[in-house]
This record gives sequence, C-alpha cells and structure tokens, in this order.
Amino acid sequence: MKATEIRELSINDLRERIETEKANYVRLKMNHAISPLDDLSQIKKARLNIARMVTILSEMQNKKDN
Repeated sequence: MKATEIRELSINDLRERIETEKANYVRLKMNHAISPLDDLSQIKKARLNIARMVTILSEMQNKKDN
C-alpha cells in the first residue's frame, strides 16, 4: 500500500488496517516456520508496510493534537 493511499484513510480505518496487517504478518511468519515460503520478500514487505502505516498514523495524530 502506498503512502498516498494510506493518508486517504481515516484514523480509525488506519488503526483497523494496521491490526489486520499485523495479523497477516504473524500468519506469514508462522507459515514460513512450518514450510518455507517461495517468496521471502513478502515478509519484508509486510513489515515495511506496517511501519509505514504506523508512521503515518502518528503523523496524523500529531497533526490532530496541534
């Protein structure tokens, strides 16, 4: 998900999306532990996507507080 798409979401939608992505990330890691994934970059992409969303969420909250 691109940053521009993330910025269009509301704060509550973004929080829900972060939780969904975290669950997906955990599922990917567990699946990889059981049987190796074909594309390991999926794990890295999921982690970076979560970090991107958390960063934008904190920016939105700081902007809202000011």
